[in-house]
This record gives sequence, C-alpha cells and structure tokens, in this order.
Amino acid sequence: MMLRLTTCIAALSALLPAIQAQGGPPGVGFPSPWGVGGHGWDEAYEKARDFVGKLTLVEKVNLTTGTGWMTDRCIGMTGSVPRLGFRGFCLEDGPLGVRYTDGNSAFPAGINVAATWSRDLMRRRGVAMGEEFRGKGIDVQLGPVAGPLGRVPAGGRNWEGFSPDPYLTGVGMAETVQGIQSAGVIACAKHYILNEQEHYRGSVDVTIDDRTMHELYLWPFADAVRAGVGSVMCSYNKIGGEYSCDNEWTTNYLLKNELNFQGFVMSDWNAQHTDARSALAGLDMTMPGDGARGYYTSFWGGSLTELVLRGEVPQWRLDDMVVRIMAAYYKVNTGKFATRPEINFSAWMSPNQTVGPLYFKANSTITEVNKHVNVQADHAELIREIGAKSIVLLKNVNQTLPLVKPGSIAVIGEDAQDIPGGPNACEDRRCNNGTLAMGYGSATANFPYLISPIMAIRKQAEADNTSLVNIESNWDLDAARQAASKAEVALVFANANSGEGFITIDGNNGDRNNLTLWNGGDDLIRAVAGANPNTVVVLHTVGPVILDYAKAHPNITAILWAGLPGQESGSSLADVLYGRVNPQGRSPFTWGRSAADYGAQLMYKAPPPSSSPPAQNFSEGVFIDYRYFQRAHIGPVYEFGFGLSYTRFRYANLTVETTHEPPPPYGPGGGVMTPAAPTFGEIDKAAAANMQPEGFRPVKPYVYPWINGPLDPRRPNVSQPTTTTNGSAQPILPAGGAPGGNPGLYDVLYTLNFFVTNEGKVAGTDIPQLYVQLGGDENPWGVLRGFDEVSLEPGETKPVTFNLTRRDVSNWDTEKQDWVINGHEKFVFVGYSSTAIALNSSLPALK
Repeated sequence: MMLRLTTCIAALSALLPAIQAQGGPPGVGFPSPWGVGGHGWDEAYEKARDFVGKLTLVEKVNLTTGTGWMTDRCIGMTGSVPRLGFRGFCLEDGPLGVRYTDGNSAFPAGINVAATWSRDLMRRRGVAMGEEFRGKGIDVQLGPVAGPLGRVPAGGRNWEGFSPDPYLTGVGMAETVQGIQSAGVIACAKHYILNEQEHYRGSVDVTIDDRTMHELYLWPFADAVRAGVGSVMCSYNKIGGEYSCDNEWTTNYLLKNELNFQGFVMSDWNAQHTDARSALAGLDMTMPGDGARGYYTSFWGGSLTELVLRGEVPQWRLDDMVVRIMAAYYKVNTGKFATRPEINFSAWMSPNQTVGPLYFKANSTITEVNKHVNVQADHAELIREIGAKSIVLLKNVNQTLPLVKPGSIAVIGEDAQDIPGGPNACEDRRCNNGTLAMGYGSATANFPYLISPIMAIRKQAEADNTSLVNIESNWDLDAARQAASKAEVALVFANANSGEGFITIDGNNGDRNNLTLWNGGDDLIRAVAGANPNTVVVLHTVGPVILDYAKAHPNITAILWAGLPGQESGSSLADVLYGRVNPQGRSPFTWGRSAADYGAQLMYKAPPPSSSPPAQNFSEGVFIDYRYFQRAHIGPVYEFGFGLSYTRFRYANLTVETTHEPPPPYGPGGGVMTPAAPTFGEIDKAAAANMQPEGFRPVKPYVYPWINGPLDPRRPNVSQPTTTTNGSAQPILPAGGAPGGNPGLYDVLYTLNFFVTNEGKVAGTDIPQLYVQLGGDENPWGVLRGFDEVSLEPGETKPVTFNLTRRDVSNWDTEKQDWVINGHEKFVFVGYSSTAIALNSSLPALK
C-alpha cells in the first residue's frame, strides 16, 4: 500500500507545475479514465460490460457515431446493432421541452424554475419533461444547462440555464437530472464548459485560473455528476488552446477523474475537431456524426474503426466509450422502463405531417414518421404553477397588488398580446412579436397553445365586471397615454429577448446588444407612467434589464418580472396579479444600472490581430454577478435573491452547531490507484470483417462504421505520446473518488437552525437564504450556500435547518489540487436576499 501511495503522489506531483501554470495545458489529462461503476452504477455497468462483450468492432463504433445531420428521425441518432435487436440512440433538444414535435408541452425556462427557489418544482419539472421525452421514444434529453452559467448578463443562452450563482445552478442541475432520469430518459448536462457567450462561440479561446474553474464553472457540473447524470455535452469553445471536445484537461482530468463521471461525453453538434485525439481526450460519442472531410465523411464511423485497427486508439478506449454509453442506458432503462418506446416522430417534418421519408436527407423510405403521440398528460397544471411561483415582485407600493376588482384597466404593449400567426409562427422562435414566453434557438419547443396575458386578464376582467382597454402597439405612444389616463390601473408590458447565435433578431446575434428593453419598451413604460399614477409594469425578459428609472418613478406602483413562463404564461401572471398565488419568486440574478456594473464584459468584437483566434481571459475570477457588485461596492437596483411578497416574514433565534467534534477525517477519495483498463470481447482485425457486407445497399449520406477498404500499409500511423494510450493502473486524484468528487466533501460539518414567522394577514411562501463568508481578500463578501422554501399561514412559525458541508466552507487549492478549509474566521448570514440580512453568526473553528 505504501508503494502504491508513493507512486500515486509522485504521479500527481509531476503534473502540478503544468496545472499551476496555465490551469490545464496539453498532456495533463492522459490517459482517458475508464469507467469503473460503483456509487449506484454497478448494476448498469455489469449489464453494459456483458452487452459490449458481445459486440464486433464495427458494432461498437456504430454506437459511438451519429448517423449524420438530418439523416434519421431525431436531432441526433447513433448507429444500431441490428444483430442483437438494439436500435440506435435518439437524442433530442432541449432543456424546456421536446423540440420539433407536436403533442408536447412548452415548459418554463430554466431561469424561471430557478426563480422559484423550489427544489420540489425543479424536480417535478424534470420528471414531467422526462415523461414527455420518453413518450416520444427519445433516449437522451439534451438538457439541463449549466453552461453558460451567466458570466455576463447579455449572454444569449443564459435563460436556458438557471442562475449565475453556481450553488443555485447546482441545485437546479441535480434536481432536474434526477427528475428526468427517474422517468427513464438519460439527461445530458451541457454545455461543458466555459461557453459563456454566442459571439465567437466556435472559436473563442478561454483562459481561466484553476481556482475559478472549480469554485464557479465546474461546481454545478459536479452536482449533476453526483446526481447520476448519464451524459455530458462538451461545448464549442476552446480552453487553453484546445477545443472543449478535444480537451483532455477538462474532460479526462476534471470530469472523468476528479468528478468520477461514469456516463458518456458527447459532442455538441459539429464541435468535434479531430479523430484520434478527441477519442483519447475523452470524447465518447460524436454528434451529429458527419461533417469531416477526407477519406471518411466522419471523424469517427469508419475512421474510428480504422484507428482502432491501426492501434492509434487502443481497444480499451473504444470499449470504455461503449460501456459508458450503455451503462447510462441501463441506469435509466430499468424496472418499469426496461422496454423503451419506439420513436414516433420525425424532427425534420412539419409537426402537422404524418407521412414522409424515414431517412429525411436521402428522401427515401416513405412511411408514417409522425404518429402525433400526445405526451402532455396533466403537465399544464405544473407549468402554470411554476410560471406563477417564478414571478418576482420587484416593487409594490401601498399594496397596489393584488388587484381586487378594479373598475377599469388599460392593458398596453405588444408583450401582452397574442403572437401574430400563432405561437409557432416563427420556427425556433426566431421573431419577437407578441408576448415573450421563451427565448430563441435550439433550446425551444413548439407550443401546444400559448395563453397570452391579454387573454387571461380579459377573462378575469369579464368575471369582475372590470372595463378593459387594450393597446396592442408599443409605438403609438399617444394612444398608450390616452388609454392609461382613463384607467384606474394601467398594466404596461415589455420584454427583452435573446437566444442562440445562429439566429439574429433586430440585430441581436444571439447575445443581447445591450440591457435595454426591446421594441421601444422603455419609452412605452415612461409614457404610460407619465399618464397614470397607478402604473403596473410587467416584464418578460431573458435576464436583467436597466430598470432604475422604473424603480424610482413615483407613478410606477408595482413591477413584476415574469421571465419566460412557457405555455401558461397569461394564466400564471393573472394568478399573481389577482392574488390567487402569493409571489414567492426571488431574483436569480442581480439587476444593475448598466452593463459596466457587472464587471466582466461580453466580447462583441475580437481584438486584433484578426488572423488569430479570439482570446478571452476570465480575469475577474470568481467575482461575477452579486459577488462582483459586493466586491466593487456597487449598489444594485435589485439584488440577487430579492423578491417581495403579499405578506411579511420574520427570522429569529439562529443557532450554529458543529455536527462532529472532531470533524470526519478528509483524505484521498476512493482508494489510491485504479485497476488497469479492461477490454471486452475480441476484435477481428481482418479487413473483410470490418468492411461493408456484400449486397448491402447503403443510404446516402448516412454514416456507417465500416472501413473503405484494406488498410494501406504505406499510410503511416499518427504518433501518439505513450501516456495517451497507457491502459495501466492510474492514480485517482485526491479530490476524486466518487461521482461529484471526494465523498468527504459532502460530510456535513455545521448545522444551523432558526425560525421563520409569517407576520402578515395572508398565507405565503418565504425563501430564506444562507450566505457564507469564507474569509480573506481572495473571497467574496458572501456566497450562497443554502436556501429553503417555507410555506406559512398567517401567524404561523416554522423551524428551518441548513446544513453546511465541507465543500460549502472550502476553497480550491491549486497547489494541492484539492479542497481545503482556509484558516480565516468564517461567518454565516441568513437573509431575505444577498443584501437584506436578518441573522448572522460566526462559524465555530474546527479542531
């Protein structure tokens, strides 16, 4: 044992100078760690190994390689194993519902479910989405999202994820993953990692320090891995000079070794850039499979078969790819989910069509491709609940809200209206007309219907005998003023949109150009507020907008942020406006006065020289969003975690106790060395065994796993460093040992108890928040480390308990390559938001 320990320490010590120098230079992460099971994966691994042991070389390759863009029925599909009756894997967008189908639901976006601060709603949304994906015959749901995390507020895809806070995002990832996979569908955590903007997303080269990587961007992915996520999607950008999907530091070293990820890594679409290197750097599945040029149309497929035959990719690496893929499959396809449904749609046909080509790009095999299976069940109720409970009440002067049968209402603005042509008039939501209920890009889903705000408010007004005037345009300010001046309450709506960079709306290429409202929304709000002393502002935005003028305006009596609430948008809003739901939403981001307030800036134009790949240094470190505001002493318009209620809550009697004295020992996790890399089954190296069978009629341009002909002995093998193909026992990193990292990181070291009382006259749900000050100039004033959802009747008091783990009170030590508790005095703060602190205490020092 001592010899093995010495060997392990020596191996790690040799890597440290390189890691400390750049955070992850070439060579750090080889060889690619092989899956070993354990920690809830054993049964799945046993079945996967048995299955893979029966496969031929080309059958193994077939399961790793997509069949090509638009060649099959799903957004992405792998090859199959017809000999064993196993069809290929169907992978489909996205993080808020099934893309490109009918009969599905359109759920609230990730940023909305984060705004509920409800673990229960996060989990239930995941379950419901998983049920819908499985009902369509899909194996892998391409979601949830922790990348982008939200480094910059104008980032186009921030709304797909949860929050720029890693703790809140980590909870969202874990709950969503467990929900999806409990329904028999593999969740895919994406986009891994540092994909923080759409401009230059396919070429930007990110430099980041090791500590920031661990404490900010890797944190929520660790939570997803600990929750048992089956797949992770690598991103488009470069990190330290290597593309994410070819990057051995992020994939092998961090994800598969340190986080002990047991599932498979798949590429984002066309994010693979090499053949052998990507395999050795830890990629397990390539999507969509085609796109390469040269001898093969794929970096893998027949090319990977040839690489294995030539010895450039060892058999153990290919076997590990397929074992990981099949283990993820068996992990969720068990018990009542042992038999998976057939694929019953085609992503490439109009949802209204039934008959079309089975192989779309080849326009061949015309058959029934869409069975119009309705998978919505009763999910509309959950969608409405999340939509209402995610609304953040930012301002409410003199109890303007909830509304109680007002005599007259003016509803003003495009964002309150039905979408012209219907909610699905613009594919991938590539327009911004009418009310905004989701962003744009590949993370969208078709609406089965969309209840607009005007639809729901008009229904309530009729029931209350309230007269209503509706002004649809943002641009006719005279009409807006006139309508507002005659109404008891003026409801003015505005939005701000963003999405994926392959779509540009009004000059916004995915990322937002600025933080103002779209379509003249700010001018509309000012015009209405100037005409009515009881103006209520409703915002559907993808993130923060500049709102200081509205907060200060005396005629604006209430402001609600409704985010991207999905198909029940208007009903959810009306539930809050009229008091059927007491708002519990808390802002999952900070509202600043300008983009400069956030510190880190989006790169809209790459600096010269133009011939070089654009470089981006995340030099702000861990100081993004509220952490930066605290650091720079910038007062926000509305702080992270802020949200009002129709009642009042009070906190009292905070106690802090250590759970162990002394604390549990913390050492290297999971043993010292891995076993050697295993192989499963024999490889037939004869060329004829790996070539297209005689008489087979290929569908073009379908990607197949066969080699094109006998191996040319004159073609030299690509020389690989011996470390890349070394299948001998390897050291387990000190911070590793189990999914999510060293098990000791999750030991509870402190327990905090206090009481919450509802001092108001109506029932409500409070979100108490826990912030920890880790001490030292290198740390933020405080970081979120706990929250709860507490429902209380008027006058009721309930106890609340927060547990702090070793991970919660640790910093990443680059030199030790491990988490350490620094020697600074530490404090805890319990509050209503990141700045409204009610209780505080020091943390007892650990012996």
